[in-house]
Amino acid sequence: MSYKGGKYIWHNNQMIDWNEAKVHILSHALHYGSSVFEGIRVYKTPNGLKIFRLDDHIQRLYNSAKIYRMPIPFTKNEINDACKELIRKNELNNGAYIRPIAFRGYGEIGLAPKDDHPVDVSIAAWEWGTYLGAEALENGVDVCVSSWQRVAPNTIPTQAKAGGNYLSSTLISTEAKRLGFDEGIALSTDGMVSEGAGENLFLIKGGNIYTPPASSGILTGITRDTVIRLCETAGINVKEQSITRESLYLADEIFFTGTAAEITPIRSVDRIIIGNGKRGAMTSELQNKFFGLFSGDTKNYDHWLESV
Repeated sequence: MSYKGGKYIWHNNQMIDWNEAKVHILSHALHYGSSVFEGIRVYKTPNGLKIFRLDDHIQRLYNSAKIYRMPIPFTKNEINDACKELIRKNELNNGAYIRPIAFRGYGEIGLAPKDDHPVDVSIAAWEWGTYLGAEALENGVDVCVSSWQRVAPNTIPTQAKAGGNYLSSTLISTEAKRLGFDEGIALSTDGMVSEGAGENLFLIKGGNIYTPPASSGILTGITRDTVIRLCETAGINVKEQSITRESLYLADEIFFTGTAAEITPIRSVDRIIIGNGKRGAMTSELQNKFFGLFSGDTKNYDHWLESV
């Protein structure tokens, strides 16, 4: 992966050199996955650089930390300001991807951390294109249903964007790529569709849009929420309901959503062509509405765009 533009990293309220961003080998997060993080996009717009839904992302960071009883030693405003300062400091004038992370650092090595266990916070930013490839936005991607299921309810909380959760995602995505696919889709423990390895999923059939509910073991993504709200404004019906595996094969269109993936069409599932095997009309319309947020073509959502 290229980290173009990464010169500095914000770490515990200090700007440090990218290559000096290091943690102790006995950090709790390294051994037990006790970290929470966010991925946030910065877009170049006609009105300058804008961070997309910064407040919502940082609120989710704090929500994730709350679930794991991990007090973040900075205010939300301090983290927001640090994200902006980092973009300016790294001179990322063409847009960027921001990765804030809070994690249990060097303290007791036992599983259950004490109340005074240190929590470190770092923020990195770099130029990063569409996660599944820029050409995928038009041509779509080939995916498979993974043999790895999402975790069962009341095991690992899926509403927390926690580092340890992504061991599941790593298994799903690695298996898919090993088998020659671009990405994998996971089923929930009841055999219904959950989400991609690192993306939410939408299915279009008969003019209606469907997406798995929170109870399907998904992380309720901010891009997912964005698409639902854009659909509501456009009078497009979105139904949050359970989706069977075979419904994927019979869909008119399917697409992934995510901060990294943005809105990426799915061309085939398990080598079965979806629709016409290319980006469909409704997916294209939603892409236009989404990217129109940053070109100025999609109006009335300025509150989602925060100036650097």
